[in-house]
Amino acid sequence: MTVTTRTIRRCSKATATIATPSDPLVTELGQRLDHAEIAYETWGTLNARRDNVILLIHALTGDAHAASHHPKDAPGWFEGMIGPGKALDTNRYFVVCTNLLGGCSGSTGPRSINPTTGRRYNLSFPALTVRDLVRAQKRLIDKLKIRELHAVIGGSLGGMQCLEWAIMFPDRVNRIVPIASSSRFSPQGIAYNEVQRRAILMDPNFNNGEYEDDNGPAQGLAVARMLGMITYQSDDLMSARFERSTEARYTEWPEFQNRYDIEGYLHYQGDKLVNRFDANSYLYLTRAMDSHDIGWKRESYDHALSMIEAPTLGIGISSDILFPASYTIEFVDQLREIGHHAEYRQIESIDGHDAFLKNFERLDPLVRDFIQG
Repeated sequence: MTVTTRTIRRCSKATATIATPSDPLVTELGQRLDHAEIAYETWGTLNARRDNVILLIHALTGDAHAASHHPKDAPGWFEGMIGPGKALDTNRYFVVCTNLLGGCSGSTGPRSINPTTGRRYNLSFPALTVRDLVRAQKRLIDKLKIRELHAVIGGSLGGMQCLEWAIMFPDRVNRIVPIASSSRFSPQGIAYNEVQRRAILMDPNFNNGEYEDDNGPAQGLAVARMLGMITYQSDDLMSARFERSTEARYTEWPEFQNRYDIEGYLHYQGDKLVNRFDANSYLYLTRAMDSHDIGWKRESYDHALSMIEAPTLGIGISSDILFPASYTIEFVDQLREIGHHAEYRQIESIDGHDAFLKNFERLDPLVRDFIQG
């Protein structure tokens, strides 16, 4: 495995080769990936003991760019949490964030070129599980010669990976902070994902995944995102933000009889995702989410819980309809019942599932107290 940068700078962007024909990545389902790269970004400085590392894991359509690196850089998706004096204090910690395996922002995924064939993988890419995403990150961490993770933090799909990190590599993780997540994905969550996938698969331009970049399943991906956005918000938020206004601020899509502002908002979010994300990656990563059940292919669910040694802070969101707070409370209570150190905190917000990406002023003290305490 190789890393394209020679040194780990205070703030850097890099790509690492994590699989080669002589050292392939074998997936949970037994498929082999002979070539794989992981894109990642870092903030802060790795200390001499190499034990001040925080691994931050993004959600479904995120990327490695969690925060800006200089004043003219674009803000990242966790901007309010990373930097000097913030919860992920870069004067103390070395923060690493990867683009997930299967993604489309620098890491190897279904739209990458298969060096063996010279063609895009598309649907020949190996099926992925949450555990495969963790295995890929672990290979990067090993390559960086990092033995110990001070904390693993992530929301949604990232929170699923936090739990798997603690189960798969308990001797490498000192604490975990799964946010707005669960120990097993719910049937309702799988149902939401299937409707989103079906929108992509039924788009005439999908072409069994063999589409061109300028002629892909844009409508299907946009509709998928529209449904996703509904699950990321709440009734109170939509009512407060849009009411029943028929003065739509976004009018690019054809209307049927009239157009409510909330409709225009969903159209806008659909178009926005099409311009930055790939449909095949969306299919693969939503299906990886569906795989999540810490008890799957293990002795039992309870046995999997018992494998978690890292102190755990589970954070729920009061208005989350995709991962109701009760899901986080459930696994925190279960960990406590077997004598493990587990805490629960809740963000009171009308922002729904997306609150962990918006309400940094409420999230910061919860994370800060746990990882710095």
